[in-house]
Amino acid sequence: MLIEGYFRKKLNTTDSRARGFTILELIMVMTILVILAAMSVVSYQKLQLKAKETLLKENLRQLRKQIDQYAADKEALPQALEDLVSAQYIRDVPIDPITGKDDWIVEMGDDPLSRDGGQGIVDVHSKAGGTGTDGKTYSQY
Repeated sequence: MLIEGYFRKKLNTTDSRARGFTILELIMVMTILVILAAMSVVSYQKLQLKAKETLLKENLRQLRKQIDQYAADKEALPQALEDLVSAQYIRDVPIDPITGKDDWIVEMGDDPLSRDGGQGIVDVHSKAGGTGTDGKTYSQY
């Protein structure tokens, strides 16, 4: 009976400080949460940009590889990127992940493999303006 009365007394006792959080404590917690959210958004955006740059480099590497393969097989450089599609070296012209379009800068040059000495695509670059995370412009990739 004594123990039961002790617990009942403890449960009924109300301390004015134990009822909730002060407005200052809530503001501090909210400030910390906003700072953490802002840091995570910035980190996510940097990660997204890095992924786009990696995809851009891979697309350019594959296009250059297929241009070389086309030239070796046909003994002539392609005149347009669509020639690679029509000859089934690639399924379709890839999209530049930075611009979101399939507009590439094609570099035309003399065709050393051609018997006629014509011209064709010797290199391809991105049309995107701006600089990548490595300090190079996208058109230099």
